[in-house]
Amino acid sequence: MTDKQTGPLLSIGVPVYNAEEYLQATVEALLGQTFTDFELIISDNGSTDSTQQICERFAETDARVRYFRYEQNQGAAWNFNNTVRLATGTYFKWAAHDDLHEPEFLACCVEALQNDPTISLAFTGTVFIDAEDRELREYPYPIDPYNEPLEHRFRHFVEGGYIVHEVFGVIRRDLLDQTDLIGGYLGADLVMLGQLALRGPFYQVDRVLFRHREHDKRSMKNPQGAANMTQWFDARKKGTLFFRAGNGLSCTRAAF
Repeated sequence: MTDKQTGPLLSIGVPVYNAEEYLQATVEALLGQTFTDFELIISDNGSTDSTQQICERFAETDARVRYFRYEQNQGAAWNFNNTVRLATGTYFKWAAHDDLHEPEFLACCVEALQNDPTISLAFTGTVFIDAEDRELREYPYPIDPYNEPLEHRFRHFVEGGYIVHEVFGVIRRDLLDQTDLIGGYLGADLVMLGQLALRGPFYQVDRVLFRHREHDKRSMKNPQGAANMTQWFDARKKGTLFFRAGNGLSCTRAAF
């Protein structure tokens, strides 16, 4: 922490839309972290279920929670990026409403960033869980994100074809601001991570502390078609023509 810092060291952005089923457990896991110097920003994209009531209860009982509600759904990309615009921390992290984090996730990622100023993003090992929190499998990360040459780690994101769970790692905010953030198209998280990888290596903490939930209501599991998914990312594109490119598997799901 520098002398100039007046806010929290870390900002956590939680973009939500009709997230009542898993949101409470997700927020409780974040508020129960061993690292506590953070703000938790919830951006509600016009939910019509009990999401608002859940968020308001958390905001009333924990001063770290900042809840913002918008009456009109403006798409997933807008909502993800809105949490960045609202953030005040030196570091930033996105959290999906249906994933879980072990208590030391934040502490381990922040420690990695503080120990090595060249790292742009820190994340941990991942285990997949189902709708009832049962463990399904660990996710084997395909490359060494820290020791790979710059051109190799950039190509890793350009080629895509895997689940980019590192988008939910802890990121240096000043470097994140140098990217395009999440664009209004499928696979935009790959583009953002590729831009970030050019600004510094990623570091994977050698512990499985991130619990990525697989369930039937995830947006990426719904057979909506490419056109509808494009509108999911950017509500302004409803009724417009678009071109589909790339084979990346986006992780920015079920949280707009």
